[in-house]
Amino acid sequence: MTDHSAAFARRAHPARRDYRLTGEDAARAVDQGLASATWYQSPIPRKHLKELMQRRNGPALRDTALWLLALLVTGAAGCWLWGSWACVPFFFAYGVLYGSAANARWHEAGHGTAFKTRWLNDTVYHIASFMILFEPQVWRWSHARHHTDTIIVGRDPEIVEPRPPSFVKMALSLFSLPHVYKTSGALLRHAGGSMDEQEQTFIPESEWPKVIWTARIWLLILAITAATAVLSHSWLPLMIIGLPTLYGGWLNYVFGVSQHVGLAEDVLDHRYNCRTIYMGPLLRFLYLNMNYHLEHHMFPMVPYHALPQLHEAIRHDCPPPYPNLLAAYREILPTLWRQRRDPSCHVRRPVPTGNVQQQEA
Repeated sequence: MTDHSAAFARRAHPARRDYRLTGEDAARAVDQGLASATWYQSPIPRKHLKELMQRRNGPALRDTALWLLALLVTGAAGCWLWGSWACVPFFFAYGVLYGSAANARWHEAGHGTAFKTRWLNDTVYHIASFMILFEPQVWRWSHARHHTDTIIVGRDPEIVEPRPPSFVKMALSLFSLPHVYKTSGALLRHAGGSMDEQEQTFIPESEWPKVIWTARIWLLILAITAATAVLSHSWLPLMIIGLPTLYGGWLNYVFGVSQHVGLAEDVLDHRYNCRTIYMGPLLRFLYLNMNYHLEHHMFPMVPYHALPQLHEAIRHDCPPPYPNLLAAYREILPTLWRQRRDPSCHVRRPVPTGNVQQQEA
């Protein structure tokens, strides 16, 4: 066992869980007091926490400008070189900036902490949401539930890989295919004025008209893009809008799996169900410091640019961080393999002794 991993844990009688928000485990979570419960937080001086929670426009303006400039340069170069193999590296980079880095921008702006100014958060949020096909009103409320009931089965709508995992689905997810397929159906349903049963459990009815009109506008934009490609007899319009969600979303999925997959379900302590992973400057820019994921979940109102400082303030009370993404996957992949036969198998993170407030069931 390495210093960043922990022992495998299993339930005495493993059983397949019901991950639907309207299923048996949803009712069980409420009965067991796991829904909208109080979570453990590492001790930190109130004054220091308030300093870390201060919102600023500067860091996000800088990072957003760099991101948009990189999109412009790589996209323009790809278009200029279209028709030759020289365009491939530029569209590869454009795809990652579009289909992966946009996810971090959606996330931070959605929390309202990236910028101090609200309209800047809202603008980036809606642009990035379209790029990764995350319906803004749906995912705003979905993500609020994810933070309220993190990895609580039957309550959290954003559990990336339910147990037992499907390796076929995981392989397809590297190209965002399950997500795009699901979102396409949702857009058509929403454009027709319908919300499904699970969405009704976390999206207020007052938001439904916004969901409907957003779906109609998005479908119109995508239809115009597709029509332009057909009329011009070229894939180029779709390489700029639409397809980057597919060919550039692989890094977003790699990041997403590293956050919670393989860790504990149904615990009220983020030290057991979130990972903090050290990354280099480029990945942290693309990911907007969400590699400090334990810290983000424990104190979600701390802006992304202050997460490294928050990490230093509470690391004494948290499991050891993973030295890199590869180290995290050395733990995740064997755990997923074990979960094929034993869905209850998961990694138990080593919490510092004397600080344990919430033990696993």
